[in-house]
Amino acid sequence: MHPKYRPDIDGLRAVAVASVLAYHAFPDALPGGFIGVDIFFVISGFLITTIILQSHAAGDFSYRDFYARRIRRIFPALTLVLATALALGWYVLLPREFSELGKQAAGGMAFVANFIFWGESGYFDTVAETKPLLHLWSLGIEEQFYIFWPLLLGFAWRLRWPIVRMLWVLAALSFIANVLMVHPYREAAFYSPGSRFWELMVGGILACMRLKPVQPSAWRSHAQSVLGVGLIVYGLVEIRAYKAFPGWWALLPTLGAVSCIAAGPNGLLNRYLLSNRVMVWIGLISYPLYLWHWPLLVYARIVEEGTPSAGVRAAAVAASVVLAWATYRFVERYTRARTSVGMLRALLGGGVLIVLVGLLAFGGMPPRNGSDTLRMVSDAAADDGYYDDVPREKWGSRFVNRVGNGSGKVLLIGDSHVQQYGPRAAELARTSPERMATAYFSTYGACPPIPGLVAEGNPGCEKQRDRMLEMARDPRIDTVVVGACWNCYFTGNFPLDFEFRDGVSAYAVNNGGPGIDRSLDALQALLADLVNRKKKVYLLLDNPSGPAFEPLRLLEGNRLGTMTATRSTPTAPLPPAEAQLNERLRRIAEASGAEAVDVIAQLCKAGECLRAMPDGNPIYKDKEHLRPYYTRQNAGYVDRMFLGDGRGGPSPVGNR
Repeated sequence: MHPKYRPDIDGLRAVAVASVLAYHAFPDALPGGFIGVDIFFVISGFLITTIILQSHAAGDFSYRDFYARRIRRIFPALTLVLATALALGWYVLLPREFSELGKQAAGGMAFVANFIFWGESGYFDTVAETKPLLHLWSLGIEEQFYIFWPLLLGFAWRLRWPIVRMLWVLAALSFIANVLMVHPYREAAFYSPGSRFWELMVGGILACMRLKPVQPSAWRSHAQSVLGVGLIVYGLVEIRAYKAFPGWWALLPTLGAVSCIAAGPNGLLNRYLLSNRVMVWIGLISYPLYLWHWPLLVYARIVEEGTPSAGVRAAAVAASVVLAWATYRFVERYTRARTSVGMLRALLGGGVLIVLVGLLAFGGMPPRNGSDTLRMVSDAAADDGYYDDVPREKWGSRFVNRVGNGSGKVLLIGDSHVQQYGPRAAELARTSPERMATAYFSTYGACPPIPGLVAEGNPGCEKQRDRMLEMARDPRIDTVVVGACWNCYFTGNFPLDFEFRDGVSAYAVNNGGPGIDRSLDALQALLADLVNRKKKVYLLLDNPSGPAFEPLRLLEGNRLGTMTATRSTPTAPLPPAEAQLNERLRRIAEASGAEAVDVIAQLCKAGECLRAMPDGNPIYKDKEHLRPYYTRQNAGYVDRMFLGDGRGGPSPVGNR
């Protein structure tokens, strides 16, 4: 049994999908638009629970029929979009990119995309805007709910349990998990079904409470309608991606959607806004529209090699609307009207075929542009497993990454330019366990370990830096390594706007601002303080950086035509500003009593710096970071920081 059709719910779907589209295409115009997904969750929970409980009440519920309807609802559009994404990927992507797309397509079809993207999330992860199937994480959450939910409700119905009370308890547990995880495990809170099911359960609770039709007063319906739309609008305007979301913030779209549904079709805004013909039409195509829009926007970005113009993004949105209508009209309606076993088998077969093709792509099936040199370049750009062998663990109330088991305790603090030496520490722990100290990495992306140096665009930095410095001062730590992308902050215009704050005034750092001198003075004071605490202190200097070290510079041609890649020459000139900063940092280390680890002295000779191995394989993953491929076997210049007996020095495999 299906619940009575409500056009206002399709209108609510339209609000959800339009919000997501606006955010993805024009994020500055609607910064909270991503909460449309949370609205979808509530709607799905309400409708699915209503269908299940009404069928149980009528005595005709069948798990086989339930999942057959889910397949007929979900598979047609999803299979079409994934097949198109794979075909486009074969045509325009580089080998490593196509391999990643294959994994994501197989995971999306198997409804585990949220787990895949959860595992990939991190500072060095490919930016979201270049993952054509990232949006399928939410479909994974819903499908996992559809597997778990009917079984639970059926069990509770047969045993005559108090279903509403049980659902409140489960929803509360899921919400608590979400709130507790959102700060220490933000990626887990976002992608985990355990911390997201409460949003679907809230819709399910409303469905249970409305199993017996009620006749609320007209004024109550109007108030619920206005309140619901108001909460959603407030969330769209107020919530930002950098805030602790989902967490408490997710209550805004969730309660807003619940309030709109509870208002019924006659609520003021439900009747005159959400039930509008245009809104209902958008709601009817919302599922294929959600599936189509993101791959089109991502492929536009990939082809344009950057953010497309507003016109291109608008065209992608318009194309997604046309494709969504065509998918709804000619694919979804066609397959839904045919309930035969043959159609069901065809849909399942199509899904299995997508999984197989995805796995073949992931396993190495080459795309159109799949030469060995292109593969070398794309592998370099994707080589980012800095903490693969440096597991995370708790130190008191904070989390760090640890490797080694020696008696000496070494702490490395800073940003991703400290993290890039994780593979070297893991290699030493494997090859020289008797000499390797216990090394702790406490790092945070784009967060220089200098008190007072802040960036508004990285709100988590100050809190994380305070934790780094607290741990650095802990008497259990023998050795402290302070490092960062010093060149990023002090020799150019970093994408984030940094300033130095002394408690009274703020001084700009970018583009040679007056905050640079104050920041470096604060760095020297930090090093001196740690030295005075009787610790061995290293100042890890920066590696050369800049466009000349970027592996993608080797690409020639364009994505829609033919692409080739040249082999990199071994060296590139050291930028003069970096050489000057490096010398200044050496003097700061000497003045504070710290020991400088001069990376440039190891990578550069006579002003020329290493950027590729003799076979042309790049040693950088981008214009700033050395690859794990290189640091694991060749960064012997940092060994003395890790080796417990203090002798260190170059490893047998050498520095270069």
